[in-house]
Amino acid sequence: MITHAFRLAAVTGLSVLTPFAGRTAGWPGFRGPAGDGQVVSANLPLTWSGETNVVWKTAIHGRAWSSPVVLDGRIWLTTASEDGAELGIVRLASGSGEITLDRTLFHVEEPQFAHKFNTYGSPTPVIEGDRIFVTFGSPGTACLDTDTGRVWWARRDLPCNHWRGAGSSPILWRDLFILHFDGADYQYVVALDRHTGRTVWQTKRSVDFQDLDANGRIQLEGDLRKGYSTPTIIDLAGRPAMLSLGSRALYLYDPASGREFWQVTNYNCHSGTCRPLYVNGLALVSWGFPKSELSALKVAGAGVSRPPETAWHVTRNVPSKPSLVVAGNLVFMVDDGGIASCLDLATGEPHWRERIGGNYSASPIRSGDRVYFFNEEGGTVVVRAAPEFTVLAKNELGDGFMASPAVDGDALILRSRTHLYRIEE
Repeated sequence: MITHAFRLAAVTGLSVLTPFAGRTAGWPGFRGPAGDGQVVSANLPLTWSGETNVVWKTAIHGRAWSSPVVLDGRIWLTTASEDGAELGIVRLASGSGEITLDRTLFHVEEPQFAHKFNTYGSPTPVIEGDRIFVTFGSPGTACLDTDTGRVWWARRDLPCNHWRGAGSSPILWRDLFILHFDGADYQYVVALDRHTGRTVWQTKRSVDFQDLDANGRIQLEGDLRKGYSTPTIIDLAGRPAMLSLGSRALYLYDPASGREFWQVTNYNCHSGTCRPLYVNGLALVSWGFPKSELSALKVAGAGVSRPPETAWHVTRNVPSKPSLVVAGNLVFMVDDGGIASCLDLATGEPHWRERIGGNYSASPIRSGDRVYFFNEEGGTVVVRAAPEFTVLAKNELGDGFMASPAVDGDALILRSRTHLYRIEE
């Protein structure tokens, strides 16, 4: 049994500077208050089914993989028509599942191509106070009033050929709304004034993608330039910095100015998707496709003055899409094909690797002594957050989870391909 002391250490040991004002009761952005999949509540349900512990189930129109966000008794999620011509937002009452706002934000005359595995509504919104910030990538970005649904500002002039569809989720930091644009043509990070939507800074990715042939043509049709990851704000000895994974490189930026401090490249992989974690001075980076690798980089030791050294590197059963989650000195992950692993945070050595079934795109969460994995077939496997492999529960629900979960108090908010669920004991 994992003790209360272990659980407390697991939370307090996470060296993360959250972009939100502390760990709120809500779930304001991708992967929660600190962007790391950590859940304050230790009373999430362990088991559920179509008949048990489902408080409500609401059909959501369109096709989108964005995760729900939760604040002040409301749940928000974006949606899109399957052809990408209409992009919108839906608001539900968290207690009843009733839809209280359903609004199309953008009409797109000529949608870009999106791969069948992606959607036109994959970036997760971010919410704070009485404003919600939404992006669909280049087709449109907007800030809305959470009470009235009024659009305070909108931008449609941020260019990017997303190639296989947008996927990077935005973050809020101080007065800035920060977004990744990593496409086949343009690759940059931009910060907008959260109040007006004007551009405060824009920084071009500096990596050499090494994808041009002898005639200067892009190889692999732009995939080596494409990225899907979400940035993470960290604290380096009291100085804020931003970890930002593009395609083929991890960058450290000054979030106030967009200045690049350093970059670390990995030319074995491309199309970085997982959100970097920062734990006990280490940046945990899952590099992407076609066969992902995991690096633990000594960022705290390097600071902003030089690129970090590698503490350890793993190439076996590393996820390309689901992000990682940490409990104390343990790193938990599941690869896209359903092999879960528990690694030692200090060394990268495996405590266990086990096949848990299913295919995975959604990122796991950790609550107390449990880690929850959600698969594309609608299953959830709950394992103990411990160095010994123990399955606590297996649950089946819905038509598959592509979106990562949200949490509202003691309830799981789960988006399947067609519905939104509130799961609570």
